[in-house]
Amino acid sequence: MTSHSTLTLRPDPDGIARAARLLAQGQAVALPTETVYGLAADARNGEAVARIYEAKGRPAFNPLIVHLADAEAAARIGVFDEDALRLARAFWPGPLTLVVPLRDDAGIAGIVTAGLDSVGLRVPAHPVAHALLRAFDGSLAAPSANRSGRISPTTAAHVLDPDGGLSGRIAAVVDGGACPVGVESTIVGWREGEPLLLRPGGVPAEAIEAVLGRPLGRGADLAAPDAPGQLSSHYAPAASVRLDAAEAQPGETLIGFGPVAGDLSLSASGDLTEAAARLFDTLRAADRLGRPIAVAPVPRHGLGLAINDRLARAAAPR
Repeated sequence: MTSHSTLTLRPDPDGIARAARLLAQGQAVALPTETVYGLAADARNGEAVARIYEAKGRPAFNPLIVHLADAEAAARIGVFDEDALRLARAFWPGPLTLVVPLRDDAGIAGIVTAGLDSVGLRVPAHPVAHALLRAFDGSLAAPSANRSGRISPTTAAHVLDPDGGLSGRIAAVVDGGACPVGVESTIVGWREGEPLLLRPGGVPAEAIEAVLGRPLGRGADLAAPDAPGQLSSHYAPAASVRLDAAEAQPGETLIGFGPVAGDLSLSASGDLTEAAARLFDTLRAADRLGRPIAVAPVPRHGLGLAINDRLARAAAPR
């Protein structure tokens, strides 16, 4: 693809207006959300969305999440049953994506859903993302703003990182500071009327189950994902990753958690929220050291589910 200079825009009215104009012109723009930075393009414009795939080198069968300013806009694109409405009321705006049937008149480019008859929808809570969605006045397809399979970005500097970032490959990034949640949105879908956890993320599964009043099913067909984030090797640093390590082997960089101290730590106090917010930064820092990476055990509950999911993908054979 043709390389060009990537603008860094301030999150003020002028910067938001310029970003909205670029999006209206069919360009791809990175923006902050509460989870990670997303690479946004007009979801109604197939060529614009193709620029996302081109910039990321993303597999074309992996669907994209559509971001919207409010639940009313989401309801014009997807069909919401009572379960979906209940979750939207409880967790939007916020780090939850709902995979629902696509309306026939949604106007979304087929490349966004990879040809599926369902669509992942989210109303982000980040004030900069919300302001840009309002200024753009439309739907934005937005996966994470990094090369496909690489570590997700939680700052504008990560988006522009020459190693695995998108500098020169996209029109602009709106610098809204560090993302407070630090892992992607939780994805919930339905099969035969039963709710499924398609990807752990920023909303704990237990909180979703409490709202629904019943457990979430688990599991998905990883060979043909029906939601983003389901490829088995994903969020991958260049170095190999070994999980559940009590100590480092010779020549490894150890990422610690809680009582397991390492060269780096997700959270010395064992705080899962801190670990989630630091996960991609820490993987990135470890990868820069150029050695195999070992990661201490992280509990598998609450946000620990999302952290372990990301780590398992980072460690998957590739």
